[in-house]
Amino acid sequence: MNQKHKERMLTGDRVTGKLHLGHYVGSLQNRVMLQGKYDSYILLADVQALTTHFDRPDSIREHLREVALDYLAVGIDPNQATLFLQSMVPEIAELTVFFSMFVTVNSLRHNPTIKSESKGSSLDELYYGFLGYPVSQAADITFCKASIVPVGDDQLPHLELARKVVRRFNELYRPVFPEPQALISETPRLVGTDGNAKMSKSLGNAIELDITPEQLSYKIRRAVTDPARIRKHDPGHPEVCPIYAYHKVFEPSGAPEIHEACERGSIGCTECKHRLVASLNTLLEPMRERRSRYAGNPRVIDEILMEGTRRAREIARETLSEVREAMGLDYFRLPEED
Repeated sequence: MNQKHKERMLTGDRVTGKLHLGHYVGSLQNRVMLQGKYDSYILLADVQALTTHFDRPDSIREHLREVALDYLAVGIDPNQATLFLQSMVPEIAELTVFFSMFVTVNSLRHNPTIKSESKGSSLDELYYGFLGYPVSQAADITFCKASIVPVGDDQLPHLELARKVVRRFNELYRPVFPEPQALISETPRLVGTDGNAKMSKSLGNAIELDITPEQLSYKIRRAVTDPARIRKHDPGHPEVCPIYAYHKVFEPSGAPEIHEACERGSIGCTECKHRLVASLNTLLEPMRERRSRYAGNPRVIDEILMEGTRRAREIARETLSEVREAMGLDYFRLPEED
């Protein structure tokens, strides 16, 4: 099927560090499954990474290729999906400015994700770029007229604002953009190895996608289990144990057996963790093989990103031409635009 006749899907990640299993079950897995069904655009959000790393641009440059390699390792196919760099599609920044003219500060201040991520800072002390992050995301989604957006549940408030932005633009000027729809994973949020509600790089409780078998075994051995279970044969409470939560996600067929054995006290935490390590290695081994192929030829990664960015810019120019015309900002064409 020709890509031009498919619905368009937009997704991506801020390039602030390596991706982990939470990213995989929350979005990456869906992207791989759906990349052939939709005309897929995958954004490496280096500009949005500056909202928290503006004083560390070198780290963004370093993480850019790590994230690209993670994408390729999980099975993103550059022949089916367009991987591109946010900072090299200036039309996204232009669209962000246009949208910001009719998005209220109050709607941004009350965005649940902004409020959650800005804990410890007064709303009056937020940087302009951080507060406006959802507007930038709306531009990411709409520059290519995406109608499908795979997201974790923590990103739903951002997507809802994008939907409102689309409706407002289409009402103010003329219909240009489709209203994007969320695609939620079956596991939108994965618990961290420390038992915290969310696996996160910043919390140090993540299992990275490039983890070696030895590192994986070490992390799982140290992971939190049922705090009320002291001895091996004590009855367990699997619903409060992160290890059981992982079994449900990564070994669903065996999870009922684990649940029953844990409650009876007939399986110890060590054996339970060994089984989990085996399941995770089964998942990660194909990723390690793909990663090895691409990591050995970094020039190929750059070529994939350059070609994807070129394609994204073509779409972006077409969209912004429509946007300027709808807003009455198409006064004349400069010679270099012809």
